Amino acid sequence: MTAGRTPTALSVAGSDPSGGAGIQADLKTFSALGAYGTAVLTALTAQSTRGVTGVHPVPAAFVGLQLRTLLDDVEVHATKLGMLGTADVVREVAAVLAERRPGPVVCDPVMVATSGDRLIDEEAVAAVRTDLLPVADLITPNVPEAAALLEVEPSTEADDLTDQARALLEFGPGAVLLKGGHLGGDESVDVLATAGGVWTTRRPRVATTATHGTGCTLSSAIAALAARSGGGDWLPLVEQARDYLQRALEGGGSLGVGSGHGPVHHFAGVWPD
Repeated sequence: MTAGRTPTALSVAGSDPSGGAGIQADLKTFSALGAYGTAVLTALTAQSTRGVTGVHPVPAAFVGLQLRTLLDDVEVHATKLGMLGTADVVREVAAVLAERRPGPVVCDPVMVATSGDRLIDEEAVAAVRTDLLPVADLITPNVPEAAALLEVEPSTEADDLTDQARALLEFGPGAVLLKGGHLGGDESVDVLATAGGVWTTRRPRVATTATHGTGCTLSSAIAALAARSGGGDWLPLVEQARDYLQRALEGGGSLGVGSGHGPVHHFAGVWPD
């Protein structure tokens, strides 16, 4: 990073009108962790804490124009990818990243919302697999997303996560953080796999229904921390990001936003009580 410059992170993702996920969650997370947030919009969603009722994609050429225009001017130190929506957008984003390399790229391959709504089709999943994963420095799929990428049944046991994380490395990303939150139990277990080894990270499961945006928040937290540190060793960044998400989950119930799965509290410990 250039001396004296503000750590700057970029989110390439869809919009969530309820503010708990997508671009809105990413910008909140960047701010909470001390990174200046920039954003390129890939899709509009009709969405609340109760679910997704519609998705309106931004044309791929305009997504590319947003990216190139931004990167021609702003020095980006880390990039987070979220919901890209269509195969054309996936391929366009992958092409720009291959050209420009705006810092370490953290890819959250968003395919299924917390509510269970499917957000992208099979052609887009295939494009993520073949075009996007090879240009990502870290990918952060959850259990259903890992299964979709590997074309297998979703795992039901934490012991399966290591093998699946290693299998995902074969698609070309620099590292894989396979999130086991869907597995239940008293602990939330994630597995980080790199060429140098595999690590398991655990946190006590928070008893809460305020879980909207957990995946977006974790990946954007890692990107913000990478922007500040310059990237490199993923394990300490993942542990710090998980600590941040733990606080956000613990504080989410105090917000009282919406009547469904409420958002995590991105500014827990920052806002006054």
